[in-house]
Amino acid sequence: MSLLAPSHLKSVFLGGKIDIGASNPVTRAGFWRKNVECKESRIGKQPIAVPANVAIAMEGQDLKVKGPLGELAITYPREVIVEKQESGFLRVRKAVETRRANQMHGLFRTLTDNMVVGVSKGFEKKLQLVGVGYRATVEGKDLVLSLGFSHPVRMAVPDDLQVKVEENTKVTVSGRDKSVVGQFAASIRSWRPPEPYKGKGVRYVDEVVRRKEGKAGKKK
Repeated sequence: MSLLAPSHLKSVFLGGKIDIGASNPVTRAGFWRKNVECKESRIGKQPIAVPANVAIAMEGQDLKVKGPLGELAITYPREVIVEKQESGFLRVRKAVETRRANQMHGLFRTLTDNMVVGVSKGFEKKLQLVGVGYRATVEGKDLVLSLGFSHPVRMAVPDDLQVKVEENTKVTVSGRDKSVVGQFAASIRSWRPPEPYKGKGVRYVDEVVRRKEGKAGKKK
């Protein structure tokens, strides 16, 4: 007894045609999209206090902050807006209710607060050189580091930063822009990061270096 497959299921390798006729039409699948509710950022909704010696200038999505230490400017994305209240506080708000707007809300509130603090008080990073013969000096607009290489490391100090060296091993980087201060301090540290065995290298003053135990000698 032989079983014959229906004609519409014959394989194309046997010379037949596959029937995908209209008896079972393919319907378009529908997708259900869930609306994502974006909560307001706890950081973004906090007001920003503006000291009396800081001037604020707003024009569209641009904000300029001027204080005793200089001037900084920022351009906001279209997802957020900044408002100056009658009480003198600055407040960053979301212009639309999207996930990206929620992310930008907290970020640009922090950036705005850093600008106000930067032009009024400034920021600083302190580093310490640990190691025999390690020392630092300021020569003109250059920071010169002796870190055990065959040659001294010379770094040009940006115009908007101030670098001070104390006791030949303590370096203080200060300025009005927090990101520039942090980046330059990180560049100094990158020349000789602290190693875990003896702790030699360039470290932040408040940095905790995890130490490792060296190889133990052979027991007799």
